[in-house]
Amino acid sequence: MRTAGVLLHISSLPSPGGIGTLGREARGFVDFLNASGFAVWQMLPVGPTGYGESPYQSTSTFAGNPLFIDERDLIEKDLLPKDALSDAADETENTGYVDFERVKAQKKHFLECAFQYAFERCRRDVDAFRAANAWLDDYAVYAALKEKFDLKSWMEWPDEYRFREPQAMKAAREELSGRIDYYCFEQYLFALQWDSLKAYANAHGVRLFGDMPIYVAEDSADTWSQPEQFQFDEKLHPIRVAGVPPDYFSADGQLWGNPLYRWEDMEKNHFAWWIARLKAVASRFDIIRIDHFIGFANYYSIPYGAPNARIGEWVNAPGRALFAEVKKQLPQLSIVAENLGVVGPRVKSLMRFCGYPGMKVLQFGFSGDSKNPQRPRYHTENCVVYTGTHDNNTTIGWFKTASESEKKCLKRITGASSEKDVAWKMILCALSSRANTAVIPMQDLLEKDEKARMNVPGVLGGNWLWRMTDMPKDALARKMQTALAEFGRIAPKAAE
Repeated sequence: MRTAGVLLHISSLPSPGGIGTLGREARGFVDFLNASGFAVWQMLPVGPTGYGESPYQSTSTFAGNPLFIDERDLIEKDLLPKDALSDAADETENTGYVDFERVKAQKKHFLECAFQYAFERCRRDVDAFRAANAWLDDYAVYAALKEKFDLKSWMEWPDEYRFREPQAMKAAREELSGRIDYYCFEQYLFALQWDSLKAYANAHGVRLFGDMPIYVAEDSADTWSQPEQFQFDEKLHPIRVAGVPPDYFSADGQLWGNPLYRWEDMEKNHFAWWIARLKAVASRFDIIRIDHFIGFANYYSIPYGAPNARIGEWVNAPGRALFAEVKKQLPQLSIVAENLGVVGPRVKSLMRFCGYPGMKVLQFGFSGDSKNPQRPRYHTENCVVYTGTHDNNTTIGWFKTASESEKKCLKRITGASSEKDVAWKMILCALSSRANTAVIPMQDLLEKDEKARMNVPGVLGGNWLWRMTDMPKDALARKMQTALAEFGRIAPKAAE
């Protein structure tokens, strides 16, 4: 079935409080999608963010980001005092960008108030939630210890905590029991609001499309609680880390720094860690995009401590064995493979074996010669087409810096000839593609320029900030419903 969706991260919703939340604006966005005929809402990873606020460097692959918890919803559910909002600092104008430091301080204030106000009444439900989620105990202890040690990486903690020595862990659980309860409560609140949003979206014909990074952050509950899954030495320091080699865009390559996996050991126990991870993500989303799918065929391995990614080597990964196990144990998963980059024979073979749809990005399709695989003529039904992704500039921003040859090719294929029409022409090109699914970044629907770009890969600071200043208008919903109907992509429920 041909369908379409919109890419918009939760943080970009125009909720009060300085950041998008899981509350009424999220439900309002579902209403917009439904009215437009879109059937998919794609977002970035929703875990708690670490350094640089990147959703792809989360402190837990299982936990939810507490910044997305909506305090107004807590008040409505009697989980936060009614006067809590009046005690907060005056809300500043939505400038279209997230001020993370201010948001984190204010959100922590609300959640601490909710904990004091409602935890004892919710204790039984929180304990049941904790028992049902095996990852939560380790995450809460990690978060409490991180707070105790002034937010330092767990690799800088005293050895007895780094190595999880039994006596130290027992003492920590006793000393920090209140803070451990707090972090469990925080995740319980996130789950309540997330489950409510997902039920609302599904009831309105919208599937949630999530994103799962291939790697986890070096400083995370995952690496601290299960270091045996990663390439660490006996002192629990990384041996090799992830990245990509030098290319046309970067002479030094990209040094991501994420710890690499002990694939051979994972394979011996039927990839239990991966199965648990995918099962958890699948409970949250209807569709899962696996980031950097190439790394399951072969990954770039860089010595820990290297100044850049020039010194590294490609190593084969057991992708077939992993996804054979996934198909066996989790046959209902709906997976999209992010297969952008150097797609060699091993990657192509793995894609054929899995049968998952890959990705096509229109902004990449107008350079090079006529054999460019991103060109619309080479799209297949089994793929997802985007005008651009979170790592790309907006379409208008991209057009401003496109080469003359790209602009000529773009005009020949789409008819776009200026900043005024390029976003809409690219959207129509994506909708007309043979791809079963077309996803449009919200920035392109709103015809935003480079100021609305979400991320510049390899650049620290200034990323993940963009927000809508208002909810999308009814006129845009009507315009999109007409376009989706024209290209046979309108959601069945919206067509009734």
